[in-house]
Amino acid sequence: MNLFAEFQTRVAAILKDIAAAGRLPADLDLGRFVVEPTKDAAHGDLATNAAMVYAKEAKASFANPRELATEIAYALAQDGDVAQSEVAGPGFINIRLKPEAFARVMRASLTESAQFGRGAKVPGRVNVEYVSANPTGPMHVGHGRGAVFGDALANLLAFAGYDVTREYYINDAGAQVDVLARSAHMRYREALGETIGEIPEGLYPGDYLKPVGAELARQYGAALRDQAEEEWLPKVRDMAIAMMMDMIRADLAALNIVHEVFFSERSLTAGAQGDLVGAVIRDLRASGNVYDGRLPPPKGAPVEDWEDREQVLFRTTGFGDDVDRPLVKSDGGYTYFASDIAYHKSKFDRGFSTMIDVWGADHGGYVKRMTAAVKAVSDGKAKLDVKLCQLVKLMRNGEPVKMSKRSGDFVTLREVVDEVGVDATRFMMIFRKNDAPLEFDLAKVIEQSKDNPVFYVQYAHARARSVLRQAQSAFADLDLSEAALAGAALDLLVDEGERAIIKAISQYPRQIEAAAAAHEPHRIAFYLHDLASAFHSHWNRGKDRPELRFVNEESRDLTRARLALVTSLTSVLASGLRILGVSAPQEMR
Repeated sequence: MNLFAEFQTRVAAILKDIAAAGRLPADLDLGRFVVEPTKDAAHGDLATNAAMVYAKEAKASFANPRELATEIAYALAQDGDVAQSEVAGPGFINIRLKPEAFARVMRASLTESAQFGRGAKVPGRVNVEYVSANPTGPMHVGHGRGAVFGDALANLLAFAGYDVTREYYINDAGAQVDVLARSAHMRYREALGETIGEIPEGLYPGDYLKPVGAELARQYGAALRDQAEEEWLPKVRDMAIAMMMDMIRADLAALNIVHEVFFSERSLTAGAQGDLVGAVIRDLRASGNVYDGRLPPPKGAPVEDWEDREQVLFRTTGFGDDVDRPLVKSDGGYTYFASDIAYHKSKFDRGFSTMIDVWGADHGGYVKRMTAAVKAVSDGKAKLDVKLCQLVKLMRNGEPVKMSKRSGDFVTLREVVDEVGVDATRFMMIFRKNDAPLEFDLAKVIEQSKDNPVFYVQYAHARARSVLRQAQSAFADLDLSEAALAGAALDLLVDEGERAIIKAISQYPRQIEAAAAAHEPHRIAFYLHDLASAFHSHWNRGKDRPELRFVNEESRDLTRARLALVTSLTSVLASGLRILGVSAPQEMR
């Protein structure tokens, strides 16, 4: 049950009535206004900007937005769930609800249990592509942020009613995998007993390639050592990629992340369907979106760094990009952009009308051209949303931890998970908006204090569960099932702390809907922290005022009502933590 969606519908009905009376256009777009919590609880429970949004359309009948707001507020005041509605400022409407409205939400949260907040099925299919790290080594903590963000987003969208597919794009066709093969070949020679010395600059020096070298030696013996590079490189590359992907899958599994689709970049040109990149370029040329032409030199680039030649260009400027983009390199090979166009065309052909790509912050300049490409290959029928994840600054007790994937001197994602655990890693990776820098302190994320967000939220769940155990001891015959507690006398919950928790719980379905629509799972982490704060604050008040404690042995009915509140809280906390991929402990020591 979504209280905010219900009032969205009720306000829309009022606007329809005003339109039916001829004082607003009959074809009014009723999806433009919002109903949301008031910024200050003193002003009420809900607020709507409907009058402000439709002020222009209302000009002919209302002198100003406040007049329209007054009429809407009057109609709302007749609603059985509304205690008061009033106009504020230039035309906003604040709504105060009767306690019965929140009691209805509480009962719904208990009867719906783990399904509370789940959205109805949404038409269309969503592809969430995340991680997609080059298969050249183990994942580092920076990859971890995109991995957790993408996985939490996919969980959120699924809970909100979307048909979601989790996908990983394997970059197995670029120059970096040839470098990987050459690096692995050195480890192969080492495994055969050769002294290889210092790894040359430009190759991957990490010890993680030693098992690849050992496996090559086991399978091929010395056969590869005397072959020309063009002979051994494809064999070494295939094995190195396969073993690196096994390592990456294991790293992801350590974070409880499982992709449903692993898509090979190489399959775009060497797969069963032939050269899909060339086919897409031909289709775009036929539609007038690809042409042969010349590009001006890049702004600020020295002339000697720029090659003036006729190129195969995609007319991305026709779709909002700054400049047209080349699709074929001077050596005749395809650019990364050309392969990415074909890859996203594949997504569209597989039925995905919404595509969400999770990229690192260093790919920000690539967003416009890919958005343009998706518009072109789908004829505007598909939408691409690129979510950029800013860098992670890894710390330990306030001191930076050095990372460098190229040098091999870095902290792997697996090492982070092994040190602080899955829960701390996942929660803290999502406890900042994805486009904000993140400092991840390995010491602070495992502190048992209110300053550690993951502990603070998990402790709220564990503390609430302890209340239920305490109640079972005090009232051995009390039925603590959600169905039974839904029948409790919720009108007994009149304290301001109890009301604050109830109002916070009632916002959960709206938070799910809004976070899913914005593709922002961090909102759920923030919401859970706020909900935990409301609970902890009320708990602390009970230390000084015994009458506020959840278990009152003098009043069975009041205890049942408060246990209904606690049970609802635990259900919502567990639900939100599940979306984030974090456990909801029964107890914490």
